[in-house]
Amino acid sequence: MSTAEKILFKNQECVMLRADRYTAIVANQTGSSVLRLRDEELKVEVFRYKDDVTMETIDQAREIWGLPTLYLPNRFDGGVLRTSDAVYNLPINEIEFNNYLHGFVQNRVHKIKELYADKENDTAVLVTCYDYDENDEFFKFLPLKFKISYTFTLSKDGLKQEIKLTSLAEKMLPVSICTHTCINAPFCDGGNEADMVLSVPVEKKCELDERNLPTEKLTGLSDWDKEYKNGVKMPTLQDISNDMYTACMNKLDGEDFYGCYMTDIKKGIQICNEVSKEFKFWNIWNDKGNKGYFCPEPMTAMINAPNLSLECEISGYTELSKGETFSCWQRFFTKRC
Repeated sequence: MSTAEKILFKNQECVMLRADRYTAIVANQTGSSVLRLRDEELKVEVFRYKDDVTMETIDQAREIWGLPTLYLPNRFDGGVLRTSDAVYNLPINEIEFNNYLHGFVQNRVHKIKELYADKENDTAVLVTCYDYDENDEFFKFLPLKFKISYTFTLSKDGLKQEIKLTSLAEKMLPVSICTHTCINAPFCDGGNEADMVLSVPVEKKCELDERNLPTEKLTGLSDWDKEYKNGVKMPTLQDISNDMYTACMNKLDGEDFYGCYMTDIKKGIQICNEVSKEFKFWNIWNDKGNKGYFCPEPMTAMINAPNLSLECEISGYTELSKGETFSCWQRFFTKRC
């Protein structure tokens, strides 16, 4: 029986969705991040989660817990963001490399617009949104009004997240969206990190420089890169630092599957992350590989995309005029294999 209700979670008001064998906890006050997604039947903890970690700890680094959605994601060279009709100077927050990093909507309190359970169809739904305007402290750097909304639908098919970004600005709104998907390691109760492998549908390597910015070169795949494509990459216990690729179609159980998946080969269980075609890139990172999580991140555009000389068809960068909306979605589900 599906349910959708507000709860107190780690001393913060959150929303708990339940449907079929899944439970999800979404924190609208923490940027609509999914703090937990669990398959109670297969005993799978999908996203990075620890019972004893407090919200205070999560608040110190929201990008590395659960499923945070980033706008604008990744790095901007020198804090500069060039659109087709303006130049914006964002504050440097990655001092070591002189970049602006990861945007701000994950640090805002979002409104709950809808919350309900459809018991007939055994689904639970949450809709949240954030209205960005001059009341936001960041508006002095990026004076472009917009609305971003999230629809979370939990069902027997897993958790689907739909994202809509609508421009309310007089000038062009830059579009780049990414989820900093933090997968728990190990993700099976009683599992072993050494038994996990990762499959990511990579096509071309996006070469990065020493500041983790694109050189604008797209290269063929090395043996290291092909481990993603062949589904044999060990996602932790080794350092993976910003491996960025163009995306292509994957295969899951012999069928076309536009997304990545993780397998516990010993327990025979998979986490699958299907994404919409708007996500044209994957960036993989695991925080040195020794922190109990890893991040296969779907991205709609390259790192530093607005500042690159590449055609938008290659970089994935796009812009919205006033009243236009950009939409994308992804879905997480678990299964035996």
